[in-house]
Amino acid sequence: MRTRDFSRAPAAARADAMFIGATRYRSPLAVLRLLPRWRRMLRDLRRMPGYRWHTVYWQYPFTLGTIAFFADRDAMLRFARSRHHRRLMTWVTDGDRQATAGWIRLFAAEPDGYTNGRWRAESREMAHIPTFTPLGGETTGPAVRW
Repeated sequence: MRTRDFSRAPAAARADAMFIGATRYRSPLAVLRLLPRWRRMLRDLRRMPGYRWHTVYWQYPFTLGTIAFFADRDAMLRFARSRHHRRLMTWVTDGDRQATAGWIRLFAAEPDGYTNGRWRAESREMAHIPTFTPLGGETTGPAVRW
């Protein structure tokens, strides 16, 4: 069901800001060299006020990415300023040039979303929405037909 109350939803659903990014490392050795720096940065991330949740993904051949959720944009940007994050980014881009590419995107959550069952704050019902969310040129979405 549509909602603005995510208080019973998992941590990632309670986030208003999301980071997604990836770095393509030069070699498997560069990825191995990354690990101690990554662990220190991850420790900082988990301790940051406003941190909600994160996951890591891998793409062939040497790309390692992160998706991270934060309470708000300021919490996300405060993490970017953290000591171990700055050190890791410097290591990636300076000196031996451990990486060959990278990208980052920042996203903000819409106030409305959807929850069902035990994650729904208003009730525990499992139900379908009666209308689809309107597209850009619509004032109301069409009825959902089952």
